[in-house]
Amino acid sequence: MILFFLFMLMGMPIPFALGISGVAFFLLNPTLPLTMPVQLVLSQTQNFFLLAIPLFVLAGNLLNETGITERVMKLASVITGHMRAGTAQSNMVLAASLGGITSSAIGDAAMLSRVLGPSMIKRGYSGGFSAAVIGCSSLITTMIPPGIGLVLYGSIAEVSIGRLFAAGMIPGILMTIFLMVAVGFRARQKGYLPEREKRAHLKEIAKTFVECIWAFLFPVILIAGLRFGMFTPSEAGAFACAYAVIVGAIVYKQFSWKKLFQTLESTVIDIGMVMLLIALSATFSYGIIWDQIPQQLAQFMLVISSTPWVVMLIIIGFLLFAGTAMDSTVLILMLTSILAPVAQQLNIDLVHFGIIMVLTLTIGLLTPPEGAVLFIVCTIFKCSLWDFVKEGWLFMLSTVVVVILVIFWPDIALWLPNLTFGIE
Repeated sequence: MILFFLFMLMGMPIPFALGISGVAFFLLNPTLPLTMPVQLVLSQTQNFFLLAIPLFVLAGNLLNETGITERVMKLASVITGHMRAGTAQSNMVLAASLGGITSSAIGDAAMLSRVLGPSMIKRGYSGGFSAAVIGCSSLITTMIPPGIGLVLYGSIAEVSIGRLFAAGMIPGILMTIFLMVAVGFRARQKGYLPEREKRAHLKEIAKTFVECIWAFLFPVILIAGLRFGMFTPSEAGAFACAYAVIVGAIVYKQFSWKKLFQTLESTVIDIGMVMLLIALSATFSYGIIWDQIPQQLAQFMLVISSTPWVVMLIIIGFLLFAGTAMDSTVLILMLTSILAPVAQQLNIDLVHFGIIMVLTLTIGLLTPPEGAVLFIVCTIFKCSLWDFVKEGWLFMLSTVVVVILVIFWPDIALWLPNLTFGIE
């Protein structure tokens, strides 16, 4: 652990810091064969469930090339155009609609910044407000299936990914509602006006919704397919890719061989570092398990309190702090094997715990000094970190409120998976 943080302070890329620190553990334990680090790295990449990650990333990139983003953006504008700061409100609806497509908060923030950013600045929104709106809305992506964080957590904690996908739906919708209320409040304070004078007629909304139906069917088909055993999570990723190609080539007729090759190229770049990170984290995770850190942590937590919600709040505080220093993907890989056994000993449902853990860690993407989403949006909108915090504190508070609600009312996360998959 000391080596890992030392390498981080030196500026070493996280995958290599994890991998070298993991090898150091084996050097300090001569009873373990030195062939194990190589075997662990290779075996980590052979996990069939992790195949879902590159497949979903590819599916998201394919769907973004089919015209679905453009159509959903039109629907979002029709629904929210009469509200104050209509473009910002449209962004929230768009983020929720495309959550199942991009699968990544970082990818969502980068895409929406480029798609909606120019129009937001053109309408007179400040750079800090625009960056905060898009940055905070990207967190919705982690909850709407198929979020990469949920796939990683499910594969490590050995929890049903289908149940996790279903569990993220209601928290994701709650986040959208809370953020839209916060945007409306800030827009009124800053005097931002609506895009259109009157509400759209029901006929116009229905017509636009029909054009976007393929985007909304995507997460529904995924959850239904997983529920009825039509495919595993990895097979669901393959289905998503086929779905994207069919929609693009046959339904919208906006797909070509040129776009396919461009999509494959961008996908390789997107997943390269993620998969390297996953592979090299295996040696580090092995050392954590070998030293029985989860068991020791569980005993320590139980000494502090045996009340589940008290322990959950302590863990939340730790995760928020950890998120300020490291990427959420790294923390999910490092901490799931530590914290999931603690949750089990306290009889906390692992699906419920997974939703809280992934969402809390994703908030770290908006916190300095390592907040990837924070730096992406601030760079694109050319605003300072202070401007982002000043404009976005209410949005971030809205997300924290959702986390607290899920802690104290587990049914927010568990009602839909219990309804869909049955009570475990």
